[in-house]
Amino acid sequence: MKAFGMTKQQAEATKSLAANQGLYNGFLAAGLIWGLVHPDPSIGHSIQLFFLACVIVAALYGGATAKKSILLTQGLPAVIALLFVLL
Repeated sequence: MKAFGMTKQQAEATKSLAANQGLYNGFLAAGLIWGLVHPDPSIGHSIQLFFLACVIVAALYGGATAKKSILLTQGLPAVIALLFVLL
């Protein structure tokens, strides 16, 4: 509640949205892990790029529609990870 500046009532009303967000984040993490462990490094690299791009797009959308701080909390780590993957 503190991270999103919500009251207890708002948190309860958006509980299913938060569960959906958690599931989404879990799929993104699974995709990144899949890219790391894929037996073909070039395919694994492409998988990592795809899933990091998904996180960045989600951060841009969240920053534009929900809260600007999402750009830093979600987008910045994804951009840093993308730079490491590219290097």
